[in-house]
Amino acid sequence: MPPISDHPLRYSIANELHARPFPSVSGHSRAAYLAIKPAENAAGRDRAADRAHLLALLDRFGAQHPQPDATHWFGQIGRHQLKWESHTEFVTYTIFGEGVAETPFDAKTFGVFPQDWLEEAPGVRITSALIRVEDAPDDSGIHDKAHEWFVPESLAISRVLDDELVIAGDFRIDEAGHMRFAVFARPDAGEQRIGRVVQRLCEIETYKAMAMLGLTRAHTLSPQLGAIDKRLTSLLGDMVGPVSDPADVLQKLLEVSSEVENIAALAAFRFGATGAYETIVNQRIDVLREERFAGRQTFGEFMMRRFDPAMRTVKSTERRLDAMSGRALRAANLLRTRVDVERSAQNQELLTSMDKRADLQLRLQNTVEGLSTVAISYYAVSLVLYLTGPLEQMLDISKVTMAAIVTPIVLLGVWFMVRRIRARVEKD
Repeated sequence: MPPISDHPLRYSIANELHARPFPSVSGHSRAAYLAIKPAENAAGRDRAADRAHLLALLDRFGAQHPQPDATHWFGQIGRHQLKWESHTEFVTYTIFGEGVAETPFDAKTFGVFPQDWLEEAPGVRITSALIRVEDAPDDSGIHDKAHEWFVPESLAISRVLDDELVIAGDFRIDEAGHMRFAVFARPDAGEQRIGRVVQRLCEIETYKAMAMLGLTRAHTLSPQLGAIDKRLTSLLGDMVGPVSDPADVLQKLLEVSSEVENIAALAAFRFGATGAYETIVNQRIDVLREERFAGRQTFGEFMMRRFDPAMRTVKSTERRLDAMSGRALRAANLLRTRVDVERSAQNQELLTSMDKRADLQLRLQNTVEGLSTVAISYYAVSLVLYLTGPLEQMLDISKVTMAAIVTPIVLLGVWFMVRRIRARVEKD
């Protein structure tokens, strides 16, 4: 018996789950992170340009190229390790190196990305970050360092993964244009676990930034939706009483509905993506299993206070857009029904008027028919009298007497003939 055939994508599907391993990061290291996306139409970008940009970096260090259709790559470039990933709207580069700079979060750390290579990027920076990983056998010194490195008012710091690590950050852009995160690792924290936490911090920052694009779109749409809402409310007010020109109002309602649907179609992707990114941010924070450190706010609490209101604004705008679309559609349907009812009444009046005109026409036809019978009979009697002229002389009957005899017969014959013709016409 031949073996069962595999689906052509079976192995690629299975391998995809294991294709993006977490980096191994020691307790005394640093990382520079960069996320790039095109300013417009990021989902439809030229992915070949992303690959060419990656290869340009790899070729500087003689590193091996990824597969042609690869969406991720991890390997050595010189003294550092590079992790590259391609996502729906952006690509990310993370470079890991041993040791930490003497000056915490020194901008020179980002120098691992060549300046001319950055200038040739096929997009713009959506976020970048410097991550400092230090050994921390206990809590001594962590609180002071966090207050020195970060803005106290925005500082988020927490114990994660059963207190094997402490993470800190303030989600503010520093003078060099980067976010800052610190990871303090206990001696028993494995390198893979540290690498997972570093990766989670990069993902939280990136997906948070991408989600906030939805807030920008919501703020942009707000004045436009306000103007449309006023127009729609005015049109609905005009529909309360008698409408002088229903067709004109209906046309305006359809224009409003089309405008709203166009806005909804253009914003659908961004709002949908924002919801997905928000979910990922919350999931990445949840898996860290945070515990409070020194009474300070955790990353989850920071997001609840600063990030969640922005997401609620996006959802509110999305619901407002949907509600406005529904209102315009219902109003158009209502007015269309009203116009149909009015037209039905007008049609009924027209039919009644046509029935009256048809009745008058029938009466007139009967009258004309009678007159036609008389006229035809008059000429027919004259013809018959000419034909019966010899008979008058033979029978010695006067012309008046013959006319008196012939006239009723001719009238009856003409009347019968007209009735036959009318019956045949009605039958046809």
